Amino acid sequence: MATTITAGFEKVRSNLQITGLREATVSTRQKNARANVAKEMEVLDDFLTGSYKRDTMVAPLKEADVDVFIVLNPKYFTQDGHAALLDQVKRALKKSYTEATDISRNGQAVTIKFSDFALDVVPGFNRNGGGYLIPDAIAKRWIHTDSKKHVQIWAERNTKQNGRLIPLIKMIKGMRWNKKHSQLFRSFHLETLILQILNTVTISDYPSGARYVFNMARTQVGTLVSDPAGYGDNLGKYLLEKTKLQDVKDRLERAYRGAVEAEQLAASGKVEAAYGKWRVIFGDYFPAYG
Repeated sequence: MATTITAGFEKVRSNLQITGLREATVSTRQKNARANVAKEMEVLDDFLTGSYKRDTMVAPLKEADVDVFIVLNPKYFTQDGHAALLDQVKRALKKSYTEATDISRNGQAVTIKFSDFALDVVPGFNRNGGGYLIPDAIAKRWIHTDSKKHVQIWAERNTKQNGRLIPLIKMIKGMRWNKKHSQLFRSFHLETLILQILNTVTISDYPSGARYVFNMARTQVGTLVSDPAGYGDNLGKYLLEKTKLQDVKDRLERAYRGAVEAEQLAASGKVEAAYGKWRVIFGDYFPAYG
């Protein structure tokens, strides 16, 4: 039974964990993706990346995307070939996959939707000086990034936070309004914003940690959020449209005020009422009282 705040947050942490995702299945699909692209294009390297490798994927599995990075021969690179590269990878994959229900492309990847989870195939190139270049077909640019370095940074920061950082990131990614509204935040932007906010702060417990992030994010979400690997520009550029940014700020404001009220209720012994406030923020990930 969940009747304490600590127990409630331990339950939400558990509810956010991806279950049923077998490493063997992920490995097989990664290898298949490389092999199928390699039938049509010259592949130099491939590796798993994204929230799967950062351990920040949020349940349920059916809504999860596992990212596979495929490093291609630079002969496929052209300065304005962002969309063309993604289309070429998409055509290569369509020739081989029969079990997938759908293969489509977005701005940065080709998505293969299986019955249990999706695979995002991200094509890119080795970057002079380190890191990688990946296409952004929407903004018509090449993004400088280093997915391997991200995994290292996240793991190191989580260790410094005594293992509390990754669960807190998942909790905030799983906010009811963020999940319900097609993830108003892009996953990597939100995770990086949280890292930035907690850079010099120690998480003592999940309730105060969540409240602190909501509080700081209200103002910092509109400021520069840089790739911690040292590449690229503002990760939050997509929100700079006034209506989008204000919507996110308003929602963060409500989340902050709800967290403050929840902490105050718990401090005065009204734990069941505090549960109600946390459930408004985190939805069904947060358990009902009792």
